[in-house]
Amino acid sequence: MTRARRLTVLGAAAALAGSMVAIPAAAGSAAPPRPDAARGRATAAPEKSPVAVGYGGAVSSVDPDASAAGISVLRKGGNAVDAAVATAAALGVTEPYSAGIGGGGYFVYYQAGSHSIRTLDGRETAPRSAGKDLFLENGTPLPFDQAVTSGLGVGTPGTPATWDTALRTWGSRSLGQVLGPARKLAADGFTVDATFRQQTADNEARFRDFPATAGLFLPGGKLPAVGSTLKNPDLARTYGELAHKGVGALYDGALGRDLVRTVRKPPVRPGSTRRVRPGKLTAGDLRAYRVLGQAPTHTRYRGLDVYGMAPSSSGGTSVAEALNILEKSDLSRLSEQQYLHRYLEASRIAFADRGRWVGDPAQENVPTKGLTSQRFADSRACLIRDDKALTSPLAPGDPRHPKPCGSAGKATPTTYEGPNTTHLTVADKWGNVVAYTLTIEQTGGSGIVVPGRGFLLNNELTDFSFAPAYPAGRSASKDSQQSRGGTEWSDPNLPGPGKRPRSSMSPTIVLRHGRPVVALGSPGGATIITTVLQTLVNHFDRGMPLVDAIAAPRASQRNAERTDLEPALWNSPLRTQLEALGHAFKPNPEIGSATGIQRLPDGRWLAAAEKVRRGGGSAMVVHPE
Repeated sequence: MTRARRLTVLGAAAALAGSMVAIPAAAGSAAPPRPDAARGRATAAPEKSPVAVGYGGAVSSVDPDASAAGISVLRKGGNAVDAAVATAAALGVTEPYSAGIGGGGYFVYYQAGSHSIRTLDGRETAPRSAGKDLFLENGTPLPFDQAVTSGLGVGTPGTPATWDTALRTWGSRSLGQVLGPARKLAADGFTVDATFRQQTADNEARFRDFPATAGLFLPGGKLPAVGSTLKNPDLARTYGELAHKGVGALYDGALGRDLVRTVRKPPVRPGSTRRVRPGKLTAGDLRAYRVLGQAPTHTRYRGLDVYGMAPSSSGGTSVAEALNILEKSDLSRLSEQQYLHRYLEASRIAFADRGRWVGDPAQENVPTKGLTSQRFADSRACLIRDDKALTSPLAPGDPRHPKPCGSAGKATPTTYEGPNTTHLTVADKWGNVVAYTLTIEQTGGSGIVVPGRGFLLNNELTDFSFAPAYPAGRSASKDSQQSRGGTEWSDPNLPGPGKRPRSSMSPTIVLRHGRPVVALGSPGGATIITTVLQTLVNHFDRGMPLVDAIAAPRASQRNAERTDLEPALWNSPLRTQLEALGHAFKPNPEIGSATGIQRLPDGRWLAAAEKVRRGGGSAMVVHPE
């Protein structure tokens, strides 16, 4: 057995307690799965629906083919973990610019039998040769776009290892079995929609500089037409290799060798003027990769238990801190302006603290317990005034030694993260639930397809800070040393050997008395945190049905000078009302693309997805009403 096949889960579960709450449901039904072309029937894609209600389990994702893949596994007796992997693999076909086996992600699992939450950190890792100067040339940070489209930004993929670990630990089907729907989808092809075509157009210039990428996503040298069928036979063969040989094919086999060769010598089109820097990934880095099992983040909110992803993701700590700040405000009684003001200020504060304290806990002292404590939140909530907005960048607080309205270092803005990623939520007839967010970082990742393998490489290492955001202060690094005259510390999110870059992915599961109420997540880079937070508050405080809480117009404040606003808020009188308090805004056409599931009091599942964003999502249940 190879080292890659000896992946172990290292962390723990939290014991939980509680019952379901009654929440208004929206009616809906599942779309039928794609018919079987091998039997001579038509191959029309499944219909999209943003909401579905019924029994036997549920799947919600951005794509109908992917949701149908998960439903097919549930119908055949698979559990939520099996269906989640099947859905994710199908998204690697239909959402290749957002996720795939060239990337990583975070897997949060509610196990009905034990009423416990487990998590897997499948985040990509930097090469073991990487130092803090990974993205510096002559002491100057590389231009961001050049770091993205390079081998230098590629981290060791964690997605295949996450699938393998989840299935071996909690699944009831083999990797080969759950890859079946995605293999068929890749071989037969999927229908190109307007979103996919636009994303291809946005990346066309750099895709043309890599022959393998252009050959796959620019068929005949042209943008794929809406309504055409796009096939990926190379990915079908790659999935077949993983099905027969296991993930060792990537972490200690021929597939891995092809990946490393592509990273270290990117196959650029002859005559291209684009400078594509080689990466440092090695076969040893692949063999050394491990998925990490760890305890989730946890906070109590309005009698609910909210569980999320602990660092290396900042999602769980930031959502928990913001909820804790909002805990003592009766948001249900506030006006829309007052509610949005409080929500934006809580987000601003949480992002200030995230930037100062959160990094890879294997290499940084991350005070997770302090960041998620009510005591720390109370010390930060006192900064909020009803008559005046805070100014960004806001200085962080110190969760280790909370002081009312105190600060612990220099204020710095939030670093940039790519806007793409994808999220899926799954439940089964036994009551198990999965919230899984996975990514290759930018839309289109590095832009580099591994020749003959059919998948894009990630650019996940660009989620590191290129240069220190915090030049002086108290040390966050585990190996830092005190010196006479004070202490020095570096940004907790600088690159390092084998280090996991900080993420904003926020797969979240909410329980009451130990049983699932809601699970959700979203893509969107750093806006993931605010999307999940706003959806939770919309649902639990503002009383919106889950599908409407997802569809509601969004605002995203990330300790920045200006808050992002979607058009419905930008064009609303609320913008003027908030500006009167000192808020500043900039328009953003679309923030996030959430999916979620809800357990209804009578035992039915409700699956919910976007109504419009990214062309609308796809919610399905096994047995519709």
